[in-house]
Amino acid sequence: MTDLQEKTNALELIISENTELKAQLEETTIKAKNAEAENKMLIDRWMLEKMKDAEKLNEANALYEEMIERLKASGVEQFARLQVDGIVRRSEEGAEFFAESTISTVCKHRIHAHEGGCASILFEYNSGKLISGGQDRSIKLWDTNTGLLSRTLYGCLGSVLDLAITHDNRSVIAASSSNNLFVWDVSSGRVRHTLTGHTDKVCAVDVSKISSRHVVSAAYDRTIKVWDLQKGYCINTIIFHSNCNALCFSMDGLTICSGHIDGNLRLWDIQTGKLISEVAAHSQAVTSISLSRNGNVVLTSGRDNLHNLFDMRSLEVCGTLRATGNRVASNWSRSCISADDNYVAAGSADGSVYIWSISKVDIVSTLKEHAAPVLCCTWSGLGKPLASADKNGIVCTWT
Repeated sequence: MTDLQEKTNALELIISENTELKAQLEETTIKAKNAEAENKMLIDRWMLEKMKDAEKLNEANALYEEMIERLKASGVEQFARLQVDGIVRRSEEGAEFFAESTISTVCKHRIHAHEGGCASILFEYNSGKLISGGQDRSIKLWDTNTGLLSRTLYGCLGSVLDLAITHDNRSVIAASSSNNLFVWDVSSGRVRHTLTGHTDKVCAVDVSKISSRHVVSAAYDRTIKVWDLQKGYCINTIIFHSNCNALCFSMDGLTICSGHIDGNLRLWDIQTGKLISEVAAHSQAVTSISLSRNGNVVLTSGRDNLHNLFDMRSLEVCGTLRATGNRVASNWSRSCISADDNYVAAGSADGSVYIWSISKVDIVSTLKEHAAPVLCCTWSGLGKPLASADKNGIVCTWT
């Protein structure tokens, strides 16, 4: 009995010691978990601070690049004022070069570019390479010397309604009927960004002339959005009661020119999103807006079949171009100004392309090759060729 009592006492002691050790283990485990959570929180905070520092550094770099671009742009502008015989040449990398534009008369290439129609074409800067976008959801790059396809960009989820290219020719941006904008890296052929935020089809897009960072777009959700390509998201939204069909940046990149369904041309401040001024440009919807090379004149086209030239500073009409038989084919029919600011080209619903002399305010050439309504025209910055595209997806280059 004495032995049993001793053993019972020893067992109770061991049990109490075990219980005490368990409690200590639990306490230590809780402390370790707390320390781990605190450590994780500190790491997260440290990473957040690092990300903020990186963001600040990126913004500082972008600001520096933008200032350099502006300095370059002002340098090019000053040089352009010294031009002789309509020819400007600069040997520095990325500099402007264009020759006097010629009046096109002959169709050099007739290309079946897209199935279901081609709504947008543009030339690369200082290049004869043509970019086209169509209803078949593809973007195609063409060599206008040979008329051959050099590359196709895939990834767009809807019909391509408008195209833009950055000043360094590195990125192509497409406005799509899928309510999105798609940004491709031209060298790799991959989609770099998908810009989402619009709630209806995006019908117009443009890139800043001085910085390859800012993009502006308009959609049928009654909004104009400003995007930062470096960050990949929207930085400003302008809401207006009348849908915008066409838009472009001013030369200094601080103003947006927009053409609306109510026929008005409006200027917006890109920083504040406020309306600077507006003018009744057409009696029906504006279908196209393009800026002259020197940035002093805005060309607008409308469903009233008129093509008006406005002074950018005063918004006064400095010329109206019209022609018997010239009928604007759609709400997004794009006209263009030649590289030397001497001519205007516009497509017609009868398949013709009309060319006017700005100084004579008269037609100097009528081009007939298309069998369907011509939706858009674009002139190479080198002075030639002129390109046009129609509702059947045919692209013609003219010399």
